[in-house]
Amino acid sequence: MILRLLSPQIRKYAAGGMCRSTARLDGKVALITGANSGIGKETALDLAFRGARVILACRDVEKGEEVATEIRTRVGGAKVEVRELDLADTCSIRAFAQRFLREVNHLHILINNAGVMMCPYMKTADGFEMQIGVNHLGHFLLTYLLIGLLKRSAPSRIVVVSSLAHNFGWIRFHDLHSQGSYNSGLAYCQSKLANVLFTRELARRLHGSNVTANSLHPGTVRSELVRHSTAMSLLFAVFSMFLKTPKEGAQTSVYCAVAEELQSISGKHFSDCVPAFVAPQGRSEETARKLWDVSCELLGIEWD
Repeated sequence: MILRLLSPQIRKYAAGGMCRSTARLDGKVALITGANSGIGKETALDLAFRGARVILACRDVEKGEEVATEIRTRVGGAKVEVRELDLADTCSIRAFAQRFLREVNHLHILINNAGVMMCPYMKTADGFEMQIGVNHLGHFLLTYLLIGLLKRSAPSRIVVVSSLAHNFGWIRFHDLHSQGSYNSGLAYCQSKLANVLFTRELARRLHGSNVTANSLHPGTVRSELVRHSTAMSLLFAVFSMFLKTPKEGAQTSVYCAVAEELQSISGKHFSDCVPAFVAPQGRSEETARKLWDVSCELLGIEWD
């Protein structure tokens, strides 16, 4: 009874900050990874409402097409398309980028949204532990392959979806792929810390290019992300009233992508559409640069 009486206040608190920007994106191109569900889908819907050409980069193309159809139904004249991208396979990432660069002349917003969470131990096609491989290395390579287009399209923005979990992460350079020991939760935290470090180092390297890079914590969102953890799934079911909806969870992604006041802001971390705390290990320039070099080595690329 008490929860029912308090539910409106609880929901208002749980919803968190909302993006208040009314910015239009007519003529702009936005690319969102993992946009076939959850906050990625809601982010795509919002940007389509603003007039952007939205490209959904999805591993599951069939689900992506269903989302694209839904967006077109809800947004008259929506320009939305689906392209196949498997972030767990560098061959897929390179093929995606090659086609994208052939067929798309501009890229104004890149949202690195896709992710996996607390999955059983498994490896990507290239032998990387799945969470560091998809959440960090996959997006690292994708951004590298598209950075030239982002610079040519400037002003442009790169938005990286991280998590509050970065506070509990450490970059285990001696065992980055958890071959010595594996804890799904700690591996997830490591990958989310990597997101923060990547964003900060990327912003430093992009200084003066008119391309910004910011990371964010979307909040605790009701989504499919916890499907690999029975305990987390049960907790989310019990405390669903205290969780954000995917639309609410997408607000900070949208904010980082469109807010006028962030036009020249780069290398920052946000939550609930305001600047957020970054753990000390996420502010280490030395760690960020070392992770950058290790990532380039693992991916076989040179990124000055």
